[in-house]
Order: sequence, then structure tokens, then C-alpha cells
Amino acid sequence: QVQFVESGGGLVQPGGSLRLSCVVSGGSLSHYSMAWYRQAPRQQREMVARVSLVGTPYIWMDSAKGRFSISRHNANNTMILQMNNLKPEDTAVYYCNTFAPTETLWGQGTQVIVSS
Repeated sequence: QVQFVESGGGLVQPGGSLRLSCVVSGGSLSHYSMAWYRQAPRQQREMVARVSLVGTPYIWMDSAKGRFSISRHNANNTMILQMNNLKPEDTAVYYCNTFAPTETLWGQGTQVIVSS
């Protein structure tokens, strides 16, 4: 059974960086167009960025453009979200899932807290 497992979150000061990983188990990342999502406290989950089957990246969220980048590494079943110049408003739980998310594949996410 396919599972997505997120990691790499943590507490970081404003202006800092984090590198989030999404590992696919029970299947092959190469089969999926993927995306990162986030859910901030008291807000709905929203898409941050997506990457196509062939690796074309697209930062969906305007506030993330110029700061975040997305990449995929099919050989080791891993997708990355590199986040730079983090801001307090980036505080959220970050999830990976397919583009046009599959409801049964939501994982636990990884918590990102940006605070001084």
C-alpha cells in the first residue's frame, strides 16, 4: 500500500531555512505528479507547490515564490521542499500528496514553526 511520509520540519527563526522530505513507500514516486500542501492553524489546507511527472516545478502559492523550491528524486522515491527566508506566516503542518490529492494518502505531515 502506498504511503507518503513527511519529515524535516521543526522550529526555525524568521529568515531561516528548512528542507522538507517526502518519502514514498509501497510504490514508486515516478508514477505520481506530486505536490506539497500546508495547513496553518484555523485555516484550510492549501497547495504550496507541485512538481510534474517529469520534474517540472511550479510554486503555486504567491507568498512562496522566490523563497521555496520543489524537486523530485525518483531514484530514491523522495520529493523535497526547500524553504528559505522563512516567515512566521509559514507556520503550518506541511503535507505531501498527489497533485489533485488522494484523500486516502494524507500522512501525518511535518510541523514547521517559524518564530523568534
